[in-house]
Amino acid sequence: MGGKKIIIAVLIVAAVLAIVPFSLPRFYVYLMALIVTTGLLAMSLNFALGFGGIYQLHHAVFYGVGAYGAALAITKLGVNPWLAFIIGPLVSAALSVVMGIICIRLSKLYFGMLQISLGSLVWAVVYRWYTFTGGDDGIHGIPVPGLIGSPTGSYYFAMIVAALSVYCMYRILESPFGSTLQGIRDNAVRSQAIGVNVRRHQLAAMVIAGFFAGVAGVMFVVVDTSVFPDMMFWTLSMEITIMALLGGWFTLLGPMLGAAIIVALRTFVSAFTDYWTFALGVVCMLVILFLPEGILGYVLEVSKKRASE
Repeated sequence: MGGKKIIIAVLIVAAVLAIVPFSLPRFYVYLMALIVTTGLLAMSLNFALGFGGIYQLHHAVFYGVGAYGAALAITKLGVNPWLAFIIGPLVSAALSVVMGIICIRLSKLYFGMLQISLGSLVWAVVYRWYTFTGGDDGIHGIPVPGLIGSPTGSYYFAMIVAALSVYCMYRILESPFGSTLQGIRDNAVRSQAIGVNVRRHQLAAMVIAGFFAGVAGVMFVVVDTSVFPDMMFWTLSMEITIMALLGGWFTLLGPMLGAAIIVALRTFVSAFTDYWTFALGVVCMLVILFLPEGILGYVLEVSKKRASE
């Protein structure tokens, strides 16, 4: 019975999202696509942080590298855009392997600080390499296939790719690998004592998270047809970490909810004041004080309690 309710809920949400381009102005269609893109980025971070216990403190670098990988393949190398959309996430995954091998020997905060240093180095190269990356100007007017070149087409592209990515992450987390990863998060010492290769599983989780961050970067290229160095700056990494914590970092879809809240706050509150981050700070403070497990985490916990009564 519970499975049928979930299926019905998914179908209703899919139907509502399908009619958005025909019922809302163009700006809101773009905003919805941006929320889904940012939400997928936050979910990819949560794959490593929330489910793997890995202190991925500069996750935005994989997002930016994925976007730049696709954009440069199209604009500089003349690669077919559909092929470039595959290259972007693969480049992000490759960077995850390299950074993971360097950082995986450390743990917790030391891991995160080293990752911030390496990610900042990548950002500096992109920021200064004017002849190839466009430097601080970025790359604008990136040509995308006509099928997804319109606001409606890019919206549906973002929705379909995000849905497939979420399903893939769900299947991975429900697999033996996902269960082992969560066991490592809860007690790495005990996991290693029973024969689990902790570092290998954590490295694999980093690569998976980096790959889906690259997918989110490709989605941004399609939605915005531009890339810029700020996409891989460390402040964005902190922002998406807040999204994961706000929505619920032990839940799959919580970061998507957190992304929707923060993107909406930034869009609408900043229209009235430059101090929109003050509103964000108040919201985060209230969540930390009263909902430490995140908004969706709290909702799921209450639902479980009611079901058990």
